[in-house]
Amino acid sequence: MDQQRLIDLLAAVSAGALSADQAAQELSSPSFAEVCVGSAEGTVAARVDHHRAIRTGFPEVIFCQGKTAEQVSAIAAEILAHGDVVLATRATLEQFSAVGEVVADAVWHEAARVIVVDRRAVPPREGHVVVATGGTADIPVAEEAAVCAEVMGCRVTRLFDVGVAGVHRLLAHTDTLRSAHAIIAVAGMEGALPTIVAGLVDVPVIAVPTSVGYGAHFGGVAALLTMLNSCAGGIGVVNIDNGYGAAVLATRINRPPARLRGAGDSQSSSSPAEKAAP
Repeated sequence: MDQQRLIDLLAAVSAGALSADQAAQELSSPSFAEVCVGSAEGTVAARVDHHRAIRTGFPEVIFCQGKTAEQVSAIAAEILAHGDVVLATRATLEQFSAVGEVVADAVWHEAARVIVVDRRAVPPREGHVVVATGGTADIPVAEEAAVCAEVMGCRVTRLFDVGVAGVHRLLAHTDTLRSAHAIIAVAGMEGALPTIVAGLVDVPVIAVPTSVGYGAHFGGVAALLTMLNSCAGGIGVVNIDNGYGAAVLATRINRPPARLRGAGDSQSSSSPAEKAAP
């Protein structure tokens, strides 16, 4: 169940199309479902949270790393039994193949290692999130962020390979950066990109360190420390290679929570430049 289903349910009660008892029965149903997979009979592999979209605005996401292909496909099927969207991160081709056997319309995003099923009639694309990378090697993490943000309802612009070794490449896109509601800056090596970006814009910058770099890079720790110690304000830092976490944060910045929509918050869906345009 998501926010829209809850609103529809309450509207049906208000219109007399549904009794209060019927609505109460639906709302009192268990908010999670147990998924049993494997040879051990009765062993619960996952407990799928069907009310997460009501609380957080988006359904439970499957983190595929460490899960078997059978577990991922069973969880995906359970989510779709109660909703329209499946988002699975850190997936393998084997896991996608297993999902595809039970969900014919699953889509594989190879670079991002993300599986998507989206059965919404018109998927939302609100606001504007920019995803920028320092180099081409950072694209897999950036694609995870971009794909997840799009599925979560954001309009996304990708700016790849605009790192500080050739800062003019970034400066050529200053107008695009300044049109965003939030910016995800993905960088390995020394991780300086978010600092440069934050010095150009007045919106939050979400810094994502990647594990791209030579030995003293320490698997992304060097970039992480650079981002945490940035002299520029307005930067928030997520974990190494955590494109998904950056997408969630950017989405919540990019659009207001459901309780504020339609309540006079006209600034949520357009930038000052967009509102000034004829």
